[in-house]
Amino acid sequence: MTVDIDSASAAVTAAELLRDERFEELAARFAPRMAAVVSADTVRAGWTGEIARLGAVRTLGAPVLEPASDGLVKARIPVTCERGGLTVHLAVDARGELHGLRLAPPAESGWTPPDYAHPRAFTEHEVTLGEGDTAVAGTMTLPRGRGPHPAVVLVASGPADRDLTTGPNKPFKDLAWGLATRGVAVLRYDKLTYAHSEFESTPGFTLVQEYLPHALAAVEILRRQSGVDADRVYVVGHSGGGKAAPRIAAADPSIAGVGILAGDTVPLPRSVLRALAHLTAVQPDEDLTEALAATRRQVANTESPTLSPQSPTAGLLFDWPASYWLDLRDYDQVATAADLGRPILIVQGGRDYQVTAAEDLPRWEAGLAGTPEVTVRVHPALDHMLFAGAGPSTPAQYFRPQHVDSSVLTDIADWLAAPPPRATLRDRLADRWYRLRGSGSRDSISG
Repeated sequence: MTVDIDSASAAVTAAELLRDERFEELAARFAPRMAAVVSADTVRAGWTGEIARLGAVRTLGAPVLEPASDGLVKARIPVTCERGGLTVHLAVDARGELHGLRLAPPAESGWTPPDYAHPRAFTEHEVTLGEGDTAVAGTMTLPRGRGPHPAVVLVASGPADRDLTTGPNKPFKDLAWGLATRGVAVLRYDKLTYAHSEFESTPGFTLVQEYLPHALAAVEILRRQSGVDADRVYVVGHSGGGKAAPRIAAADPSIAGVGILAGDTVPLPRSVLRALAHLTAVQPDEDLTEALAATRRQVANTESPTLSPQSPTAGLLFDWPASYWLDLRDYDQVATAADLGRPILIVQGGRDYQVTAAEDLPRWEAGLAGTPEVTVRVHPALDHMLFAGAGPSTPAQYFRPQHVDSSVLTDIADWLAAPPPRATLRDRLADRWYRLRGSGSRDSISG
């Protein structure tokens, strides 16, 4: 199947309209289904927020095109800005209409293992979760040795890949390799909304569809895995994944416990405005006026008491359908966690402005007061991505090469009562050789 020239041209034109901030003209190119769920305001808020973080656009790169089985053409267009870059993902048809638009971090390489990970201490292999049009890929990381090993399912927030890739950083790969070095099996996977982004704006879509099927499938795969202790399989979620973790565990009594890394408790529309207020204060040279105004309109629509399952998606926050927001209103993650009766770990960064120690953490602590087996760890130097730093956190800092702080790895391993790593001299020498030769493109380690 060849790529239609008109489709390629339409993708480039759409990227140019974004660059020039001609949002109404761009919205006029939306296919009917997309126009029903995405507004010019939504695109404006997303784009101006990214440009405020990355600086003005310098260049649009050549598009990378590939035909899709549904007759559309998928395009990835790299955008270089003053302080970084991003990738515009588009789906267009032969008439030039847009069926999909997503802004994502640039496809960067260069990840190297953190010092606390010893690649010879474990093996990795690919797994598939789900079936048909909801299937996603994942990676199983298994410690060497007979076990039985405790195990963790890592659950990301938003449309993230299995590594939670953020620029050159891979926080979930850090955790998987670090925990496997400590004798913990880990399964991480591409989110449904990353592998199949069309589901995210589909009417009827909720947090349940986004998180539960694949997380529960991952738990079952780990329980059947040779060398894993089937009675010690845990779910550890980050950000929105942390919020979803109690709901996942409530659906499967066999899950041994729940880890919540930077998990929010403040209603999401409020926390989005809070984050923008923080960025306005710490980045006074960046004009967020347009992004803030557009986001306030979306928040007002999302929080409206008249919101119903029939409300149009266009104009709601993140282009999520009304069904998602109504389900979220009814879900109390703190109360759900308190009812689990299983061990809970909460990890919070003091520099996190997206989920804060001042507002989100106290709700966990108050709601879980008196609940047995609750462990809370607060690290003043950590930001939302669990990276260590100093001063007010900003999104740009997430894109500097770095790793999840070792304190988080220790928190999780101690909570699981995982054994300390025991690297032989041979292993240490092999790790040193591995790091010196470079590992940015190596995603699988075998025996």
